[in-house]
Amino acid sequence: MSYTAATVQLLTTEGTLVTSDATAEYLPYIEKLSDQQLRDFHRQMYVIRKFDIDAANLQRQGQLAMWIPSLGQEAAQVGSGYAAKPQDHIFPSYREHVIARIRGVDPMRIIEMLRGLSHGGWDPKEHNNFHLYTLVLGSQTLHAAGYAMGVLFDGDTGTGDADKDQAVIVYFGDGSTSQGDVSESMVFAASYQAPLVFFLQNNHWAISVPVTRQSRTPLYQRPAGFGIPGVQIDGNDVLASYAVTSANLDRARGGGGPQFIEALTYRMGAHTTSDDPTKYRDLQELEFWTNADAISRFERFLRAKGEGDAFFAEVDQEADDLTADIRRRTLALGVPPISQMFDNVYSEAHPLMQAQQEWLENYEASFEGDQA
Repeated sequence: MSYTAATVQLLTTEGTLVTSDATAEYLPYIEKLSDQQLRDFHRQMYVIRKFDIDAANLQRQGQLAMWIPSLGQEAAQVGSGYAAKPQDHIFPSYREHVIARIRGVDPMRIIEMLRGLSHGGWDPKEHNNFHLYTLVLGSQTLHAAGYAMGVLFDGDTGTGDADKDQAVIVYFGDGSTSQGDVSESMVFAASYQAPLVFFLQNNHWAISVPVTRQSRTPLYQRPAGFGIPGVQIDGNDVLASYAVTSANLDRARGGGGPQFIEALTYRMGAHTTSDDPTKYRDLQELEFWTNADAISRFERFLRAKGEGDAFFAEVDQEADDLTADIRRRTLALGVPPISQMFDNVYSEAHPLMQAQQEWLENYEASFEGDQA
């Protein structure tokens, strides 16, 4: 699958801005962006890609149990991530690494989770309402729908106060659209007109199952059956991702009910490090999406605006510094204390947890002094 006549694109693969009747609604969002914001778009995409590649290398070297790449999906995430306001709530799936970073999550928290040292790793309240990763496909859409209903019931949306009105955005993939949870979440969101934006990253593969087998129709058309408007965007176009998501979040915050965005992008790497995409993927398809890569096209856009080599060298150095720091801290990670797995099962001390912890500590102590 490639782009269609319905695909909203603001930046061509050559890096030129698209000005037409089809983009007129969204161009004002781009015109308001400062040069610094545009630089931040590139910075975040570039840095997280280097981090992503090195994290996969760490897994291959035995430092992580698994890694979930976001390689190729940076523009969809950076654009939409910056479109969300601080008061908005974000419910990710499990590969929204750069959105986590934008909202202030240290990438080490993701490393620790995929090393098996934590069950989540951050408090959403302390990280600009960025909620925990969800490894159970599709369930986060129900969590988001429920939270958005709560925002509605609390009167925190549709008041006309743009600085306080809230919306919720939830991320999921094309594979998740085959889960019943996603359909159920759209039923509830539409029924209550909850301020929720569904952000589908269609990366074309649900592990080894192509999206063409999952759906006979374009996925952006599916929400119409639930009474939710849908739009399809070029997910490798960071400007389209930002502008369309901004417009949809504005409508949701303003009382317009749920919205649906399908971002056409591509999973350049494996589904996870336990997957081998060479077993099922067509090289011509990979070549098409490589030519549509988000970072190289946005670099061409910035250079045409006058950005020089010094900026790109600075970003490259920042990426190298981050990956080196993550590698150093990953190699220094030790074994967490036994108590950690019991601490947050209940909000208060619980006799069952105390008994289980005591049993495990005694069991571990029984091996002290044994020779290997």
